[in-house]
Amino acid sequence: MLRSSDKAGMSRRRLLKSVAASGGVIAAGAFDGQARANGENLPPNVADWSKYLGDGVDARPYGMPAEYEKDVIRRSVRWLTASTESSVNFTPLHELEGIITPNGLCFERHHAGIADVNPRDYRLMINGLVDKPMIFTLDDIKRFPRTNKIYFLECAANSGMEWRGSQLNGCQYTQGMIHCVQYTGVPLKLILDEAGLRTNAKWVMAEGGDASGMNRSIPLEKALYDCLVAFKMNGEALRPEQGYPVRLVVPGWEGNMWVKWLRRLEVGDKPWHTREETSKYTDLMENGKSRRFTWVMDCKSVITSPSPQAPITHGKGHTVISGLAWSGQGTIERVDVSLDGGRNWDAARIDGPRLHKALHRFYYEFDWDGSPLLLQSRAIDSIGYVQPTKAELRTARGTNSIYHNNGIQTWHVMKTGEVENVEVS
Repeated sequence: MLRSSDKAGMSRRRLLKSVAASGGVIAAGAFDGQARANGENLPPNVADWSKYLGDGVDARPYGMPAEYEKDVIRRSVRWLTASTESSVNFTPLHELEGIITPNGLCFERHHAGIADVNPRDYRLMINGLVDKPMIFTLDDIKRFPRTNKIYFLECAANSGMEWRGSQLNGCQYTQGMIHCVQYTGVPLKLILDEAGLRTNAKWVMAEGGDASGMNRSIPLEKALYDCLVAFKMNGEALRPEQGYPVRLVVPGWEGNMWVKWLRRLEVGDKPWHTREETSKYTDLMENGKSRRFTWVMDCKSVITSPSPQAPITHGKGHTVISGLAWSGQGTIERVDVSLDGGRNWDAARIDGPRLHKALHRFYYEFDWDGSPLLLQSRAIDSIGYVQPTKAELRTARGTNSIYHNNGIQTWHVMKTGEVENVEVS
């Protein structure tokens, strides 16, 4: 088993030596065979794409990924739900880098399929314990002062299949109900202030315009603190599957509260206890009782590569571990990585921006000697919360729930470089 001495910080000389050694193998054996198999497109020959004019600027009015990236897509698990209209697909985390999720890869969760809303007919209604009930058009909303914020959105059921043990064999399937984008929108506080809040106002009920009438109760304190009424994601209009033309953004809290196709905001003095906060989105405990109002998505991390869908293919030598960490309580202060199932831990390198309630990217570099590995990551957030093991979560809550599983994920790397989803005791 690799020890802590085999850790990040490989010198430039060692790295170059490692790369040179692997390159020598290719030059000695594989080059001629690959050249014959691929025609004449390998150096030192001039490749075909260098000999002819490509498409002009009018050929692709909306940019799409290269055809060679056609497998980088959202994927669903058909047997998870009864129909696709009330189901979920998963973000391919193992194929991505950085912290921003491309709009076309953000996971989807629907309760009645994707609503088709004409922005000209869109209206947002405000009623209940307000001084003046109001109706806003999309243009009205865009006239308010706007802001840009980067936040992660995670479904409460992310990793839900793992409560009773390892189930789905892929980072995309176990952790892929999450994405992170930049939202452009209006602070919800400004819209509520426009309607005027009565002194007995305590809660806001957000209702969606889809066929399910998806709705959730939100404490007024949260609504006034950092919630947004968003109409853009990553600079362009919301995608239809993400609530076009307007959705609610509830930073750090479970995704079902981020109501899509936002239609109505009702202000009240108590929670509504709607279907989606009673029959679902409560945490069923071992004794049969449920935890309610468990909105915050606790500190969590996952190694995205290597993982079951991203095995080690280069053989022994310099290897880069890449992963994501996040917390609904704030920022990520530290991520540790273990190569031996949690016996030894080393600090990973957090790279890129560390933003409040956003994804954080981490890396760990080491020399792999070809021995089996048990890869784990453990995050610590800005309030000092340490990501727990799955065993610790089960001791506290049992295995009845499908929500709020933020336990440490283990990947078993075999000698072949293949990876599978496992658990360690």
